[in-house]
Amino acid sequence: MNGYLNESNFLMVEEGFTTRDLLENLLGELCQESDQQAFFVADLGDIVKKHLRFLKALPRVKPYFPVKCNGSEGVIRLLAELGAGFACANKAEITRVQGIGVPADRIFYSSPCKQVAHIKYAAGRGVRLMAFDNEVELGKVARSHPRARMLLGITADSIPSAHPSMTFGTTLKSCRRLLEMAKEQAVEVVGVSFHLGSRGLEPQALAQAVAAAQLVFDMGTELGYRMNLLDIGGGFPGTEDTRAPLEEISAVLNSALDLYFPEDSGVDIIARPGRYYVTSAFTLAVSITALEEIPVEQPGSDGRCDSRMGPPVDAVAAPRVPGLDFGVSVTPHPGVCSAFVPQRPCPERPWQSSSLRGPPGHAEDRIADGLELPQLHVGDWLVFGNMGAYSIPTSSLLGGTPQPRVTYAMSRMAWKAVQLFQGKPPQTEDDRESLCTPLSCGWEMAETLCVTPVFAPAGII
Repeated sequence: MNGYLNESNFLMVEEGFTTRDLLENLLGELCQESDQQAFFVADLGDIVKKHLRFLKALPRVKPYFPVKCNGSEGVIRLLAELGAGFACANKAEITRVQGIGVPADRIFYSSPCKQVAHIKYAAGRGVRLMAFDNEVELGKVARSHPRARMLLGITADSIPSAHPSMTFGTTLKSCRRLLEMAKEQAVEVVGVSFHLGSRGLEPQALAQAVAAAQLVFDMGTELGYRMNLLDIGGGFPGTEDTRAPLEEISAVLNSALDLYFPEDSGVDIIARPGRYYVTSAFTLAVSITALEEIPVEQPGSDGRCDSRMGPPVDAVAAPRVPGLDFGVSVTPHPGVCSAFVPQRPCPERPWQSSSLRGPPGHAEDRIADGLELPQLHVGDWLVFGNMGAYSIPTSSLLGGTPQPRVTYAMSRMAWKAVQLFQGKPPQTEDDRESLCTPLSCGWEMAETLCVTPVFAPAGII
């Protein structure tokens, strides 16, 4: 064991115990309190399973988790224990990761646009691996961190089928000029970085990006650089309902890596999977704090709209989630409300068309419209699945804003996997047999959250 994670950092749950069970226990406690704050339940076993799956699908790729995706302590400790690296976007995230003991050589300062003070901070803390994609950024690093090891970021313009949201990076036409400028300023360039984004990742786009990176490697080698590191970015799917599952992506990607960067090339490969690791591991529970009934206008006999006719529509104000008020808003997509727990037993509530709203006055307070939900009351709870990505900003974890409550749990079988394999996938049949299948072992607590309203038994709420 590496010592980053121990049993005091999470709840150990036994076989058959689900997220639903844990949620009901926590809600039962919260309903006795006057301040019913929103909270997360995190299944760390789901992250363990994702990690082993990633290593099996992409055996040559070392994952560097982007802290901005989810900087909660349980996630950072678990991934550190599993041997992952960390991609940090600023001083706060570097501080967060090094605060639990992660060494500097496992940190990639991945932001292409860095403050000079943060570059100097990274230099003072021994963080050397960084990215750049323009001459201004190159100059800042040359002056502030002479020992930096730089990756040149390339953009979507170099990759025809990449998603247009990929805005950072330079074009292939500009790469040689930037490499020459780095040479003049004695900056060490060790490789190439790209990131296709999480909304448009296509296997063929990844293959084209790898091919483009190989051309830049050749440029660097011609100029005398020792190019030995390729960063293939992130964008790997965090849920199963995607056009291209991980195994389909990895089949194309592995072929491209073997073609352009064969194992004997001496090139190490890293990736930045964020949503992939944490999306499905986190469940969010929020209570209803306010209600407004809005009559639906319907055409009258004379063709005019009569606001007094038709069933009401509930406009539901969801609560302020601590730590999510600034910079990141809770915006689950319509239809993801996976469970409804009433404040009081009420098996026959009528269904109504409802809208969900976030904190009053927030610029993005509209969460969802047109949801069919049971009639709601103040104090009822709504449960949202797949809420692990970009819902817990690092700033809240450093004291900037109140932290959201996160209850971490892991099944005994998942904890056994962490202890046995330390981030390496099972290699032998005996190893594989030592772990039961996820469903039979209760590996994945969040295996099922009902997609229809779920009513808590009387006495629990």
